[in-house]
Amino acid sequence: MSRREFTDKTKFAAWQRCGGHCEIMWCKAKLAPGRFTYDHRIPDQLGGDPSLDNCQVICRECDRDKTGRDATDIARAKRRERKHAGIRKSRSITRWRRFNGDPVFAGRER
Repeated sequence: MSRREFTDKTKFAAWQRCGGHCEIMWCKAKLAPGRFTYDHRIPDQLGGDPSLDNCQVICRECDRDKTGRDATDIARAKRRERKHAGIRKSRSITRWRRFNGDPVFAGRER
């Protein structure tokens, strides 16, 4: 699924709302041209829509921090969804060793 981007109208309304400052509560840095981004408050992959309520204007530093947290949350949600669907990740061949034809797992015989 591709990310749904904000419309130009939504971006302009968000820019007017922010007043030229980062919308992250603890930051409030003054935004310089080309040094900010329009971000989904709730990531698109977690059900956030491309609306004005879900749009925030943030500085690049805050975007870098938030994107890292979002990636972790998205990965966790995907793992839970796969688990709920009964899909299991296959075991890695590197975790199994063979000794004289007998399988041994993590140094213990079975």
